[in-house]
Amino acid sequence: GSLQGAGSGSADASGTAMEEQTAALRAEGIEKRVVSCGKGELPAYPDGTKVVFHYVSALLDGSVLDDSRALGSGKPMELILGKKFKLPVWERVVSTMKEGEVAQFTCDTRHTALYPLVSQSLRNIADGRDPMEGRRHCCGAAQIHSHHSLGHPDLDTLTSDPQPLVFTLELMQVLTPGSYRQEPWAMTDEEKLAAVPVIHQEGNQLFKNGHTDEAAEKYHSAIACLKSLQMKERPGDEAWIRLDYMITPLLLNYCQCRYQQGQYYEVLEHCSSILYKYEDNVKAYFKRGKAHAAVWNEREARADLQKALELDPSLRPSITRELQVLEQRMRQKHREERERYKGIFSTAQRSAVAE
Repeated sequence: GSLQGAGSGSADASGTAMEEQTAALRAEGIEKRVVSCGKGELPAYPDGTKVVFHYVSALLDGSVLDDSRALGSGKPMELILGKKFKLPVWERVVSTMKEGEVAQFTCDTRHTALYPLVSQSLRNIADGRDPMEGRRHCCGAAQIHSHHSLGHPDLDTLTSDPQPLVFTLELMQVLTPGSYRQEPWAMTDEEKLAAVPVIHQEGNQLFKNGHTDEAAEKYHSAIACLKSLQMKERPGDEAWIRLDYMITPLLLNYCQCRYQQGQYYEVLEHCSSILYKYEDNVKAYFKRGKAHAAVWNEREARADLQKALELDPSLRPSITRELQVLEQRMRQKHREERERYKGIFSTAQRSAVAE
């Protein structure tokens, strides 16, 4: 009997805590409805906690605006608390949830005014585009009031007529500060600089093991860290140049991955941007030469490979091999073209005789 009493006492206490929480949310213009209970205790949620959750955003009539499972690859949202996310209400409501809980939050317009901008960013990311694409350089509130389309009719409607929204969240995971590697956007400048060599090394290991796609992601992530630091410096200043020297080898490694993925024009673009600044970069000439060869730019390929050889004679065996491959491919191409033209001319002659 005493055990039963103790159990019901703790249940009463958690029930009271939940009621207090619900009342506090209601006072802020948020109605919470638990759809499915979570497990364990309510986490403490100090700043720096990472929360991973799926979300569905809808109007009061049930019309769905966004569903994380249907966006892009269907990955859940990841949020680090205390980093001034554009939609503070998500931080507020998720910190009332237990791991595994599914809950519905109806939030009045004071919490949802910036949702169209957040949604635009999330949709851009899901489509593999820059999250800031289509943005003007002004604060969120000014953006909302400037008559500038977000590129999505439903978001434009919501911008001109702000409404309460219903967010259904499923909290998948709660990670305490220090138990995970932060995404570049969430790091301080010092953390970014410290993370780059580690990410670079991980990329090299993945590439060596034949995991080209994952390696490319690592290099891209390290470049993003350094670019975000570089944006704070004036181009050409000592700090800017120092960061650029760090970006260049990462960009060349990234080009190696993109070459293997068949993205030759992207390789041409990146290598040209490197050579515009550093005109004696052997690796950039070599990789650009190979990319030119892959897209049948014979003259440019020869010129780049020749230049790489002048700068580094030890590359002769590799460059000789590349030139031989280019020679064979060009011969094959000319042969195929001759056959094709022969076919065209013989067809044309036959039809002329027929007439």
